[in-house]
Amino acid sequence: MKASWKAFLPIIVGAIIWFLPIPAGLTADAWHYFALFTAVIVALVLEPLPAAALGLIGISVIAALNLVPGGGNGPPKPADAVRWALSGFSNGTVWLIFVAFMFAMGYEKTGLGKRIALFLIKKLGRSTLGLGYAVALADCGLAPFTPSNTARSGGVIFPIIKNIPPLYGSTPESGARKIGAYLMWVALATTCVTSTMFLTALAPNLLALSILQKTTNQTFAWMEWFTALAPACVPLFLLLPWLIYVIYPPEIKRSEDAPRWAGDELAKMGPLSAKELTMAGLAVFALVLWIFAPSILDATTVALLALSLMIITKVVTWEDIITNKNAWNVLCWFGTLVALADGLGKVGFLKWFAGIAAAAMAGFSINAVIVGLVLIFFFVHYMFASLTAHTTALLPVFLVTAQNIPGLPLKTVSLLLCATLGIMGILTPYATGPSPVYYGSGYITPKAFWALGAVFGVIFIAFLVGIDFPILLMRGF
Repeated sequence: MKASWKAFLPIIVGAIIWFLPIPAGLTADAWHYFALFTAVIVALVLEPLPAAALGLIGISVIAALNLVPGGGNGPPKPADAVRWALSGFSNGTVWLIFVAFMFAMGYEKTGLGKRIALFLIKKLGRSTLGLGYAVALADCGLAPFTPSNTARSGGVIFPIIKNIPPLYGSTPESGARKIGAYLMWVALATTCVTSTMFLTALAPNLLALSILQKTTNQTFAWMEWFTALAPACVPLFLLLPWLIYVIYPPEIKRSEDAPRWAGDELAKMGPLSAKELTMAGLAVFALVLWIFAPSILDATTVALLALSLMIITKVVTWEDIITNKNAWNVLCWFGTLVALADGLGKVGFLKWFAGIAAAAMAGFSINAVIVGLVLIFFFVHYMFASLTAHTTALLPVFLVTAQNIPGLPLKTVSLLLCATLGIMGILTPYATGPSPVYYGSGYITPKAFWALGAVFGVIFIAFLVGIDFPILLMRGF
């Protein structure tokens, strides 16, 4: 019954929109495209089928109905339809996300990610607060190289830190607040901040960049993104373990055994292996080129070069690559979502909606409009179970709306909208990939999880709007 309800609701929603009167200023094809697009987004939230399959179904139906116009004059042609349906798979960002999963696999296979986390715990884990900073720094150390926060936090950080609370009698069933709940919330909260701090720390950041380029013909280089958001993200990151320590304090303040445990685990691992050193070198190689050579090499080209070197040096094998189901699944998922988001612009829906939205905001100051757009975009994530679905559904609409407001600094508002994607992952137990992992650990009660999400959601967006926004304006960004 539950599965049936999830399958039929997207169809019902799409059908209702399809048969509603077509608004003035829109063509029938544009309205029908919007109906099918909305049905896909509802399905992505409910997931009656895997997300990649839903995206494939969506572009197949739209292509079959010839709803998206081609490049020439006259009605859409079948060749135009299939060209549009497959356009997402030629997008460089989609392949950058794919390579990100290969990087995560390299960290896991070589043991480098585990070693970094254990080293930080050994050095900083004597007090519970220090242990919180160790967890945060471990995530920060991996974030620039790992555009999947699920792989980074759920796949590397969580498996390490879940071993620590039981050392102090802190389990989900007994004594969760001793130390376990604090560490779990630090891990989730910090991965949300690092996901915003670094362009390459979150897959939807890269998807957003692709949408931004298609919609407004703008883009951000790696270093430009970091320096623009550092005034809010760096202080927030540095304060975060302490803020959580104050707002959601652990009962145990010292953690004398954690450094010893981490040292024992490091001893079991032995010295750095050749493959770990190779993986570290390739990660640094990629990061250096992302930062210093954006005008010479595209970010995706750098990632593909690094992946090629990973294969040549046998950090990963071709068998590893072709059997990585998650990576291929995400490739299909993002490839279809990029096409779906692009279609909203091609059929003219975004231009129509933006005109209406811009007219509705007439009379408000430019700064008030920017803050309003950012706050709405951020808090509406309560309705989404996927950052990718949120990005695909709303970012193009908000960007085109911003384009149609005279005097609005488009580059500033574009960056602020994109910057919310990482930090909005704190809002709910389903807001981002790692959220269900930490929620499912059992250390944080449902009531506490929702309350903490609301509190830290307000703190996060306040830092972005209250600190970064004024600085961007002063810099003439």
